[in-house]
Amino acid sequence: MTQERLYLYPIWIRFWHLVNALLCLLLIITGISMQFSAPAVALVRFDTAVAIHNIAGIILTINYVIFFIGNLFTYNGKQYQIEYRDLTKRLMAQGKYYAFGIFKGEQPPFPITRDNKFNPLQRFSYVFIMYLFVPVVFISGWALLYPETIPTTILGTSGLHLTDLFHILSGFIISFFMVIHIYFCTIGKNPGANFKSILNGYHEPH
Repeated sequence: MTQERLYLYPIWIRFWHLVNALLCLLLIITGISMQFSAPAVALVRFDTAVAIHNIAGIILTINYVIFFIGNLFTYNGKQYQIEYRDLTKRLMAQGKYYAFGIFKGEQPPFPITRDNKFNPLQRFSYVFIMYLFVPVVFISGWALLYPETIPTTILGTSGLHLTDLFHILSGFIISFFMVIHIYFCTIGKNPGANFKSILNGYHEPH
């Protein structure tokens, strides 16, 4: 168990994370509104939702570039390097803790340290979200913003429809991840401790 109060989140990470969270919420709300709301009962008026969605997507792309460059040139990038030795075993141990151990008051199998602020399951999921699904949602989003760049047909089907499908599916996966992420943020010293960490940069031990 980690005993000391650790400074894990430098100011650039905290700024990036806050901007990322707010923009993702805007994109989720406007995306759902465009996808499912009937004109008479729209969550957000369609033309307004489109405008907000596009602007938020552009800003979020810039924010992601900051994240990507930051991970290339700072120590934070090491947090996204997966160690494949005994990976399955470590993922199962962390999954078992989340499913059962945490409710029994057991100690986490992989305590937070300066070198490992993510447990194996977090690291694995963060890498897939941030380096796979987020780029897919950005690339498809920019393509839909400039549909003339999309090939007419891809693999025998409409290029526009396929691009839209990739964008929607990636968006849903990221949205689902965000819900889980927010839930697990409540698992800490107290329900608000991890949210406080992203404001002051310090991880509070249990």
